[in-house]
Amino acid sequence: MQVIVLGSAAGGGVPQWNCRCPVCRMAWSGDPRVTPRTQSSIAVSADGREWVLLNASPDLRAQISATPALRPRSGERDSPIRAVVLTNGDVDHIAGLLSLRESQPFALYGTEETLSLLKQNQVFDVVAPAFVSRTAAVFGEAFSPARGLGMDFFTVPGKVPLWREDASLVIGEETGSTVGVTITCGNKRLVYIPGCAAVTPAVRERIAGADLLFFDGTLFSDDEMITAGVGTKTGARMGHLSMSGADGTVALLKDVPVARRVFIHINNTNPALVDDSQERREVEQAGWTVARDGMEFSL
Repeated sequence: MQVIVLGSAAGGGVPQWNCRCPVCRMAWSGDPRVTPRTQSSIAVSADGREWVLLNASPDLRAQISATPALRPRSGERDSPIRAVVLTNGDVDHIAGLLSLRESQPFALYGTEETLSLLKQNQVFDVVAPAFVSRTAAVFGEAFSPARGLGMDFFTVPGKVPLWREDASLVIGEETGSTVGVTITCGNKRLVYIPGCAAVTPAVRERIAGADLLFFDGTLFSDDEMITAGVGTKTGARMGHLSMSGADGTVALLKDVPVARRVFIHINNTNPALVDDSQERREVEQAGWTVARDGMEFSL
């Protein structure tokens, strides 16, 4: 299995367009310790010819341009992208579909809940049904979006997308609104969880024994956005675990066997984005890698 990190940041990327938090100020000034990042997505392939995208970020057009494996190869219209698999209906995971509207066949997979959000929003009709099939994957049933790849969804604690929040909001619910994906190729297994509000026994079981894990790395500490002065919500309120602390991802997954573990979907305020920062050293010493755009893995 070949894996390319197309984007490693949370919503808005790094630096965010209107942000002057400490990390963004470093990025705006060109400080080499902060590498700019686009919004999170990965591409996977069993043969290097047919590729599947896990989520379609608003930065997808630029990500394709920066990734030779995803560029057109022959004829007047062509793409090696065979499918897009959605883990939720967040804007930073679905808006890129609008860049794939030029009558190019591919398959779109998601939960019934996520696909219904697209159906309710007429703008996504530009991704024409005549060319793009939409398949609601069923929990517990594997599907194959491209040759040599098997995938299946599993629920993780989360919440509805920000743009769907109302008075009935429940954070940490396990429904079709937020899912993880297990991806298999031969005897290799990748687990992709870019958003997660809690580590449950079921999540631990899904992760255990993975050859590669991509996991929600939104914030380093729960009150990070408040401390930085750029937000009023904690990570918990946004439906995301933090990297650090007794209730953070590093501690909660410390004893779960994984060959390689990578943080993805990293918010612009996260100090672990800064090379050689104390926070970066902490997560790396714990065995984690902080994703950056363009990273490649081979399993």
